Amino acid sequence: MRVPFLSHQLSDALCGCSSSGSIPQGSNSIWPSQNQTGGPAWPAQPTQPPSCWPGQPNTPCWPGPQPSQPAPASAQNWPGPQPQPPQPAPSHPCQPCWPGPQPPQFQPQPPQPQPVPYNLNLQRGIYDKMMITIMGRVKPNAKQFTVNFVRGNDIAFHLNPRFNDGGKQAVVRNTMVGERWGKEERHTQGGFPFMAGQSFEMKILVTFEEFKVAVNGAQLFEFKHRVRELNQIDRINILHDVILTYVNVDTIP
Repeated sequence: MRVPFLSHQLSDALCGCSSSGSIPQGSNSIWPSQNQTGGPAWPAQPTQPPSCWPGQPNTPCWPGPQPSQPAPASAQNWPGPQPQPPQPAPSHPCQPCWPGPQPPQFQPQPPQPQPVPYNLNLQRGIYDKMMITIMGRVKPNAKQFTVNFVRGNDIAFHLNPRFNDGGKQAVVRNTMVGERWGKEERHTQGGFPFMAGQSFEMKILVTFEEFKVAVNGAQLFEFKHRVRELNQIDRINILHDVILTYVNVDTIP
């Protein structure tokens, strides 16, 4: 029984060696002293040439004198006068270089004051989710100004800020039907928001039940409809001591 001979053959097969100790033809075995390319693996060989100067990682260390760098094209000895690089034409950072005079720049126009008394016709009347925005400035010596929602000869909604009403300031609301005034409402949730000589923004929202009024982003009051035929309220009047800059009617979603 020749077990030692079989074991010797098995170990030779596993290491890729012949029984004679030589490497078989076509073998890809790597010896400890060889790298993947077949050359000897010298200890601590750098893969990249070292840098010569700090901050110059890509400059190789040449033995002996360093090779000189070629002069830039602009410094070469051209025959005759040296060529000059083209100079960009001067231009304004905000204007193109137009031939001749520069075109005028567009300037946005500020809102133009609207004449007072101001009248706005509403073809559909008023309706749910209708939003009226009124922007303006109270005159310096103002006593009052008025916003009326009108149906024929009736005033469905009378909004009247008063700067001196018996020594007090008040935002009076009322309705006049058949030339008769109803009961006044004066209470406001945010006090008196208007100041003489100061600008304001008023928003009036129409709902099925009432008018909701806000001034400068703060809700001021609600006024229940006393004239229920909303589609018949087809005109807005603005009167007295106010300078109007913007009036807009919109529908909120």
